[in-house]
This record gives sequence, C-alpha cells and structure tokens, in this order.
Amino acid sequence: MTAQITRGRHDRGSPDAAPQPPAPSRHRLTKIDLKFSPYIFISPFFIIFAIFGAFPLAYTLWVSLRKWDLLGGDGGFVGLDNYSAILKDSWFWNAVYNTFGIFLLATIPQILLALVTAYWLNKKLRARTAFRMGVLVPNVTSVAAVAIVFSQLFGRDFGLINWLIGFVGIDPIDWPAGRYSAWFAVATMVDWRWTGYHALILLAAMQAIPKDLYESASIDGASALRQFWQITVPLLRPTLLFSVIIATIGGLQLFTEPLLFNGSNNAILGGSLRQSQTVAMYLYEQGFTRFNFGYGAAIAWLLFLLIIIVSLANLVLVRRLAGGSKGAEQ
Repeated sequence: MTAQITRGRHDRGSPDAAPQPPAPSRHRLTKIDLKFSPYIFISPFFIIFAIFGAFPLAYTLWVSLRKWDLLGGDGGFVGLDNYSAILKDSWFWNAVYNTFGIFLLATIPQILLALVTAYWLNKKLRARTAFRMGVLVPNVTSVAAVAIVFSQLFGRDFGLINWLIGFVGIDPIDWPAGRYSAWFAVATMVDWRWTGYHALILLAAMQAIPKDLYESASIDGASALRQFWQITVPLLRPTLLFSVIIATIGGLQLFTEPLLFNGSNNAILGGSLRQSQTVAMYLYEQGFTRFNFGYGAAIAWLLFLLIIIVSLANLVLVRRLAGGSKGAEQ
C-alpha cells in the first residue's frame, strides 16, 4: 500500500503526466477573447468615424431633402426640390465654372512641379535634408498669412507682380477684379502651398525604386530623360494617383484661399461679380449667410458627387498615361 501511494505521488509529479484540461469557464473566456479582441482593438477608429464621418454625412443627406431654414427651423420634407432648384441656379453653375477653372490652373502645374522637384531632390545634392525640409515650409505656413502676402504681391497699385510685368510693357492688372486674373492668382497661391507636400510624397516613392533599373538603362544607352519617362513615371503610378486624387479633393473644395484673397469686399461672393466664387463658398453663402440650410446641404452632396466623378476620371487618366509609358518602354 505504501508503494502504491509513493507511485501515485510520483505519477502526479512526473513531467510526463497528462495535462489537466482547462476549466470550462476559462475555456469559454479564451474563445471569446480570441474572437472579439481584434474587433475591440480596431473599434476606436470605427466609433470615431461613425460619430464624425458617417453620421454627419447621413444627416446632411436628410437635411438636403427638407426645406430647412436655419432661423425658422424645419419646414418639412420636399424631396428632390432642392436639387432641381440648384440645377437651375445660374449662380451655382457660375461657382462650378470658377471651381473647375481654378482647379485646372492649380492642379496640373502642381503635380508637374512636384514631380520635377522630387526628381531634383532625389539627386545627390549638398544639404539635401535642408532642401527637403524647405519645400514643406509653405505647407505648414498659416493660410491667412499666405493670403495676405499674395494679396500684396498681386495688388493693383503697388503689387510686385504688376511692377515686374511693367518692365515688358504690360499695364497694371487689377487681379481680384477679373475672372481669369483672379483664377491665376488663387491658383498660384495654391501651387505655392501644396507643391512641396506632393513633392515629398513622390520623393519617398522614388527612393523605393531599385537602382539596378537605372544602371541597366544607363548601360543600354538610355538618357536621363528617357529613364525618367520610361522607368520613374510608370513605377510612380500608384503614388501619382494618390497625389492627383488628394489634389482633386482639395482643389474642388477650395474655400479659404479665394475667400481671403478677395479681402473684406464681397469676400464670400468671390468679388462683386462672383468672378472667383467656388462651390464651397456658394455653399457657405446659402447655408450660413442666407440661412437656407436644406439648399446648402444639397449643394454639399452635389459637390461630393463632382469630386467622385473627377477623381474617377483622374484615375483612368493616370492609369492610361502610366500604362502608355510602360508600353512604349516595352
């Protein structure tokens, strides 16, 4: 009997003894933890997005279907009346025209300049870090300060730009008063602020391109321009697409630059003739100046649809351009 007790103690203390199964309650907690922990970890993003993204979007759509006066309150459901009224509104189409004009004048040079700047910063230069930090300075500068400086530069009587063009015999231009001159001034301001931002994004993508490709192309006799067009540009297609879409979203939502450029004289109207009023400015005018909240919400949704359409068009365009470059290389 003593031998059996000793053998039993030995068996319980042996490392070869069979492991005891976990308790049922602990097993259930382990399964729940493995199943739901990943969702708990990522839930803060979705909670914040639901509160500050999805809910305002849905609420704006609901408001756009109602006659909502910011002072008088909810006037009831009107369906698509706000949208049909906007499509007949000549001032809305004037704002769309201005928005696309400034967008084209700003975005195309912006992406091209960013591409050239990134290519230059990718070279072996002295003080490269200082240059790379320097191109980002305009982006972190206060937009109000930028607008004040550019308003002075494009001033009619004492502006530096009019002084410079006077050397070639051009009369002084009242930049804010004309439609196309105001477009050019605002687009210049936008390009100055955002070119460096896109250049650094493209630079990061350029540095990920294998150097062996350029060495092989050099051995084959390809010039630097040919390497840039047939190696760099096709491999930058995803990053170029990102920059184009970001520039599209920012360009079609343009608000602060044209607002501050016009100063206090009919600022939200984009000038006395609405020559530089964008869709975002017209939205603000209807919603917070005329207190027509339902009408403004409908403008916001039409602007959202415009951004989607133009972004998809840019997606197709960038893919075709990069694909054409790759095909020419082959």
